[in-house]
Amino acid sequence: MSEIAQFETRISAALDRIRTAAKAAHAAGEVPDEAVDQPTAPDAASAPAAATAQDADLVELRRQLDEERTANAQLEERVKALKQRQDGKLSDLEGAVKAGRKRATEMDRELQRLRQVNAELREINDQLRQAVEAGLSEPHLVNKAMMAELDALRATRAADAAEMDAILGELRPILQQEAEDAAG
Repeated sequence: MSEIAQFETRISAALDRIRTAAKAAHAAGEVPDEAVDQPTAPDAASAPAAATAQDADLVELRRQLDEERTANAQLEERVKALKQRQDGKLSDLEGAVKAGRKRATEMDRELQRLRQVNAELREINDQLRQAVEAGLSEPHLVNKAMMAELDALRATRAADAAEMDAILGELRPILQQEAEDAAG
């Protein structure tokens, strides 16, 4: 109700300004006499017109408010979708880092094993060489040397496999991205 009274006051003030301007224009000879002699306050006939104008303003303001609410809801949905996408990418990156660390740990373990087995092989070969130089035939040293060499070959193979897994682990995302880009 107070809005209606406020609108009526504003409209009355505007009409007064118009009348004042019309009287000034009439004095200059630009406007006929009947336009200047209108009452200063809205009468019963102009009241429904003022109310209709206020209703139209109110309807327009509500329409604008609804549009803003709709735009706000759309923006909230976009933000929500972006956050979900960001969370998904973050999870993917964390998974990739975890997988990379696992591959690196596996490769390091295999390389340590390879170093250990090669050190044992060198030691046994040195013992075998000393036995041959001394003219001794040590069958257990020959067996140990062959076992160490087999272990070294297995460790080399495992280290190579770990390295290949690491390389393939790095290539898979690239190949998947290329396939997705080619498909879409």
